[in-house]
Amino acid sequence: MTEWSNWSGSVVAHPAAVARPRGLDELATIVAGARRLRPVGAGHSFMPLCQTEGTLLSLADLEGDIEVAADRRSVWAPAGWSLARLTDALWAQGLSLYNQGDVNPQALGGAAATGTHGTGETLGSIATQVTGVRLMRADGTLVTCDAQTEPELFQAQRLGLGLLGVAVAMRIAVLPAYHLEERVERWPLALALDRFDELAAASRHMEFWVFPYADHVILKRLHPVEPEGPYRHANDVNEGAFRIACNISRRRPGLIPMLQRGMMHAIGGPKRRVGPAYRIFAQERTVRFEEMEYEVPRADGLATLREALRYVRKVRLPLAFPFEVRTVAGDDIWLSPFHAGPCLSISVHQYAGMPWRDEFAAIESILRGAGGRPHWAKRHTIDSASAHALYPRLADFLAVRRDVDPEGKFVNAFFDRLFAIRG
Repeated sequence: MTEWSNWSGSVVAHPAAVARPRGLDELATIVAGARRLRPVGAGHSFMPLCQTEGTLLSLADLEGDIEVAADRRSVWAPAGWSLARLTDALWAQGLSLYNQGDVNPQALGGAAATGTHGTGETLGSIATQVTGVRLMRADGTLVTCDAQTEPELFQAQRLGLGLLGVAVAMRIAVLPAYHLEERVERWPLALALDRFDELAAASRHMEFWVFPYADHVILKRLHPVEPEGPYRHANDVNEGAFRIACNISRRRPGLIPMLQRGMMHAIGGPKRRVGPAYRIFAQERTVRFEEMEYEVPRADGLATLREALRYVRKVRLPLAFPFEVRTVAGDDIWLSPFHAGPCLSISVHQYAGMPWRDEFAAIESILRGAGGRPHWAKRHTIDSASAHALYPRLADFLAVRRDVDPEGKFVNAFFDRLFAIRG
């Protein structure tokens, strides 16, 4: 029996078949012939989005290439390509994505379908950059949808969770290739919070990491600049030292507060580098973890973060990883966590192999209490009633889903429960 697991190892599936088609005809045969099917990218989802006992479908080997529009403001790109492959191909054409997160192995289709994002108060998720989709329906036929053609399908598909069909290619908005300056430095937590709005407005991209038991943050800011010669890669954090600290934390959780304060005191002076945007965005994240992320309305975000940090310290939750704090612009996408306006994105992590369920649940109640909406691909416990309350257009999305996939070919047990699809 075939076994598949996600990146953190916490989600396991035993699909009846794993398909990696190379051509569209082969893909159409697989899709039309499957009784149950879930698309899969790099497995960076922490929820069982891809879990299936049917066919697990990867488009990583599907033939295709990028097609640059005449005005060079958009490209059609294979949805199965990783963001690493896509951004490398774009750079060769003198182009860049508007924004990225800090890792790049995810498939383009999966990143858009789950609302993957970077940071920047004027910048939305990758789904906001999608302006068209070539979608294979449950019967194996292809349809192209955008704001003018099949607009309801397009609105649902922009962040569609793989429930409407198989995205074969996506038209993505792009910019002329640009370079970024990265500045990473240690700041006092109190100062970073007090000046947060100023810092966010002053840089195209700004985020920070804060260990819950430390009084400083690792502040990272990115801003477009002119090139400065050959690029030399350097990670924004020391993964080796961090892995050692995490292994100690797993064996001796009582040492976590001391370790976190020690790590922050050991950070040296400010670091700066300049390079191609896609190289500066993407970091090497080899220390595996479990993650929960909530998108909290911006106006309440910092107060909510303060409350969550106070709670962790009060009850001494054994969290080995820092919180990650980012800004994301609002959008109008039906199932986007950012549909109600700009958000503060608060990510809570735990080292792989350490307990996380009770720890996340305690913090989740704080984030949800502030009106937060979960990142679909990261740990959360919302149910169907909560989903409908948080997403006013969910009923519209589910109506489109019923129209394009009445037999539920793309529905797995998780989505069946989450959205009460079969009642």
